[in-house]
Amino acid sequence: MEDNYSIDEILSAVNDLQNINKDKNKKISKEPLIKSDTSNIPKNTLRLIEEAERSKN
Repeated sequence: MEDNYSIDEILSAVNDLQNINKDKNKKISKEPLIKSDTSNIPKNTLRLIEEAERSKN
């Protein structure tokens, strides 16, 4: 089973594939990053948590 394609058809297919990849990258990069809200945690508590995390390592 051998298919013959013209150069224009091949270039068009490559273009389509590149556009699909660009669209996927745009969708991924537009999603907002999730940041933890620590504004309602007292600073002393945050300091204790950070010290505990450092001591584990």
